[in-house]
Amino acid sequence: MGMFCYQCQETSKNTGCTVRGVCGKTAPTAALQDVLVYVLKGISIWGKKGLKYGVYDRTAAEFITRALFATITNANFDDDRFVAFIHEALEIRQRVRNAFTPAYAAETGREYAETPHDCAVWSADTMDAFLKKAEHIGVRATENEDIRSLRELLTYGLKGLCAYTEHAARLDHHNDDLYRFVFEALESTTRELPLDEMIGLVMKTGEMGVRAMALLDKANTGTYGNPEMTTVNLGVRGNPGILISGHDLRDMEDLLKQTDGTGIDVYTHSEMLPANYYPAFKKYEHFVGNYGNSWWMQDKEFAAFNGPILMTTNCITPVKEAYKDRIFTTGAAGYPGVEHIPDRSDGKPKDFSAIIALARTCQPPTQLETGTIIGGFAHNQVLQLADKIIAAIKSGAIKRFVVMAGCDGRQKSRSYFTDMAQALPRDTVILTAGCAKYRYNKLPLGDIDGIPRVLDAGQCNDSYSLVMTALKLKEVFGLNDINDLPISYDIAWYEQKAVIVLLALLSLGVKHIHLGPSLPAFLSPTVAKVLEEKFGIKPISTVEEDLPILV
Repeated sequence: MGMFCYQCQETSKNTGCTVRGVCGKTAPTAALQDVLVYVLKGISIWGKKGLKYGVYDRTAAEFITRALFATITNANFDDDRFVAFIHEALEIRQRVRNAFTPAYAAETGREYAETPHDCAVWSADTMDAFLKKAEHIGVRATENEDIRSLRELLTYGLKGLCAYTEHAARLDHHNDDLYRFVFEALESTTRELPLDEMIGLVMKTGEMGVRAMALLDKANTGTYGNPEMTTVNLGVRGNPGILISGHDLRDMEDLLKQTDGTGIDVYTHSEMLPANYYPAFKKYEHFVGNYGNSWWMQDKEFAAFNGPILMTTNCITPVKEAYKDRIFTTGAAGYPGVEHIPDRSDGKPKDFSAIIALARTCQPPTQLETGTIIGGFAHNQVLQLADKIIAAIKSGAIKRFVVMAGCDGRQKSRSYFTDMAQALPRDTVILTAGCAKYRYNKLPLGDIDGIPRVLDAGQCNDSYSLVMTALKLKEVFGLNDINDLPISYDIAWYEQKAVIVLLALLSLGVKHIHLGPSLPAFLSPTVAKVLEEKFGIKPISTVEEDLPILV
């Protein structure tokens, strides 16, 4: 069977993967994800109708956030998990419809509400039947290119928003406005709307993205303390180790607690690096530091680690035989043939005993590198340095900030960001968050009056900290427009969490963003032109061409 997917930056020929995803996703997996999104739209139809009649099912909205999270790039490759998701979605859809019907009937005298979208009335079926249905409901089912582009831009932004909302929910932080918006936004993709209304919903998705990131920031800092400037070890010790990757800090907490006193060391990988910055985790002596680099290098780095690996969320790549018997998934992550650690129940932590038992039998990690890196510059830490930063700006020691946040990827063209970091004048400070930093965070770029030239705020969701920093500088210097600050934006994107970060920046009025290595394939020429004209978004070019514009 064929497929069509163009939700990530590395999609084939920057047009769409049609046989197998560059990420490793098979056609059946892509089809099941399409079916799942389709049924989630059915839940949203009834969920939004229910809101009109005072019926609000938050558990249904929470399910949508979990399920959409599982469909983002490099999160879950397990077909059986998606079939289970679809069956659960069908049950929830029916429950939401049944709860809505009495209120509707009381007002209208009708027994049920008609809907033109058949996903609202689907019945449970087998995997083969789901795959057959998928042939008619994928991305290209929307024929108009511009409508399709806006629907997918909203959907992918919504996937990112749901990822951050789900992270916050893991720490018992919720926002009902976000959950209600999930119903509203996803339902809107089932109807023919005027282009200006669709653009308005896309911008509202960005606004809600800011709220989702603020919610997650509150959840993380309220639970684990404010990230602080930290020197992170890159080497290894002689004990057996467990490597944790992904983004879920509560999984990090459970793992550290369960390994305390066992003689097993814990290391972070890729986007889990910022866990090193939180005060609550620093008390664990067996928390050694960070091992390796960005997500796309995990095939070699996981093989070298020797011990078990825990993937808490995205980004997992196709698992190699060299470590298939010692990698585990949990949360949104999944891979066929890999043991999955179930979610928490009855308020108890996840059970990582199988991982710990395996670690006891493994050799210590093979050392990849030595030395240290510095991070932990989320908004609270930056505000503590505010006087020093402002003094450096006023003296001319710092002339420019360049936001180089976002995602990393395997394409050779991403060397642009390494070259740009090296080419920037020494009076320029790089503000970063996300795994894009691995392109330059180990370069000897020095400091300015004791301020590191790379200020790493943390994970991709910590782009919120970069916004808070910019808004504080705007306030300090008495400016009316955030675009009057000496800040440029040279952002790398890869998957859907980067899409919501981009929409969040646009919703705050940020303009003249350079985006790359390529513009999203799902932007039609018309939509791309609107973004360029309204917000000044441009694709990155070469370091030689872009450097004069950025500084």
